[in-house]
Amino acid sequence: MLKYATILLTALVLVGCAAQPPAPDPIRQALQNLSDRAANRVMNVVELQPTQEQVLLLAAPSVDTSLSIAPERFRENLTRAMLRVSDGPQVLDWRPAMAGNSGDHQWRLETQLDASAPRLQLSDRELLPYRLTLSLYRPDADTALWETEIEGAFDATAL
Repeated sequence: MLKYATILLTALVLVGCAAQPPAPDPIRQALQNLSDRAANRVMNVVELQPTQEQVLLLAAPSVDTSLSIAPERFRENLTRAMLRVSDGPQVLDWRPAMAGNSGDHQWRLETQLDASAPRLQLSDRELLPYRLTLSLYRPDADTALWETEIEGAFDATAL
């Protein structure tokens, strides 16, 4: 009897191992893709070269509430994307208390994720157009030294 129980348990374990892995979280994937695109744009900024010698201070993002994305979730994805860059900068969260004199290698990155148009209703899904604005500042400056925009659309069912 013990022999049959062992065989049955082994078979159940093997079936469990052979099962399909869980599907990736669609919102996580969407934010990861957007964050990767943003990281690539930032890493190509001439003033940040060589990137491995820079410190990138990420300010809290501004996220349009109509997109139903928590600012903390977006910031986490953006931080991870910046850290995944090989030979990338050191990445830290920026706080207003850090304003003031800064070293030549410190940069503040501000991000604003906005709904760029009303929801688009397609036959099989709904899309949320967005615009991500990336602005690079010196920590003690009020004027951006570099700015770019990334536009796209999230699948509303993923959000």
